[in-house]
Amino acid sequence: MLSPSESRFQPAFTGAERSAGHSSISESDPMIRSTRRVLLLVVASTFLNAALAQDKLVFSTDWLAQAEHGGFYQALAEGIYKRHGLDVTLKSGGPQVNGLQLLAAGQLDVVMADALQVLSAVEQQVPITAIAATFQKNPTVIIAHPGVTDLAALKGKPIAISAAANTTFWPWLKERYGFTDEQKRPYAFSVQPFLVDRNLSQQGFVTSEPFSIQKGGVKPVVFLLADLGYPPYSEALVVTRDTLAKRSDALRRFVQASAEGWKRYLTDPAAGNALIRKANPEMSDELLAYGLARMKEYAIVDGDDAKTRGLLTMTDVRWLGTLAFLRSAGLAKTGADYAKAWTLDVVSGVKVLP
Repeated sequence: MLSPSESRFQPAFTGAERSAGHSSISESDPMIRSTRRVLLLVVASTFLNAALAQDKLVFSTDWLAQAEHGGFYQALAEGIYKRHGLDVTLKSGGPQVNGLQLLAAGQLDVVMADALQVLSAVEQQVPITAIAATFQKNPTVIIAHPGVTDLAALKGKPIAISAAANTTFWPWLKERYGFTDEQKRPYAFSVQPFLVDRNLSQQGFVTSEPFSIQKGGVKPVVFLLADLGYPPYSEALVVTRDTLAKRSDALRRFVQASAEGWKRYLTDPAAGNALIRKANPEMSDELLAYGLARMKEYAIVDGDDAKTRGLLTMTDVRWLGTLAFLRSAGLAKTGADYAKAWTLDVVSGVKVLP
């Protein structure tokens, strides 16, 4: 039996027609055979190119390559994106990179951003929306010296925080634990002041600053704010609404492949770490191992709703809880259409369980 492509390019005349006076056209004619082969090759090439065609996406993380981005590098290294029909360019963020601005300017297709950054952008009528969340638990921590057993015990004690904390976790700490602005000390993104002052606590990420403090000879006490109720997602995947409208299928495949990459990275990170070191040569194997170990210990990626709904999931409940916190802290603007800040339409079709 002939395939559809073969039957489509059979000679125009049947044997019956040839016997009725068209015998001058012969299937054994070299020119006919040659033409048929050319046509079949063209058709085969067309179908092959269509099958191999991949949707291009440019994705930027929120910082230099590190373990916190491991699942995305794993998906790239193991060809998971390609298997889902995607040609993904993975770019690193950094101190001089404003991913949301580049996204709004059309230079990126997907960026990584904190949930509070997304809500702030929506307040400013930037047409973006979050489609998934990498970190089910925000990695923000307060780090104290040995002997501190309760975060509430730090009330009235000096805590080094950054300026950005005034519109993120500091209002939450003030509301939850009665902390006051008199406790604030400037944080210069160095652990040295902490190491020399036993009375000082500081902010950090569970995957990084405690590592540096341990290297400095102090075994710190770490309080993960998410485990105490701090609600925002971290490392959300964000797109413009125009991209969402036009490329929803490609975005769903991107989230699916990224979730598969994270599942692989959490069990066998070698391929992803190799790409991370290539993108960020200053990243050490020791810090990569530490970052991954803390993400697993605290279930940063695979905890909470991800356990039953799948990696990279989001829920309306979490987003609405974040909004409730902002409103109670006086940080939410009236009149902003916050409902546009996130959508579950993409991630709801993805369920990669840890």
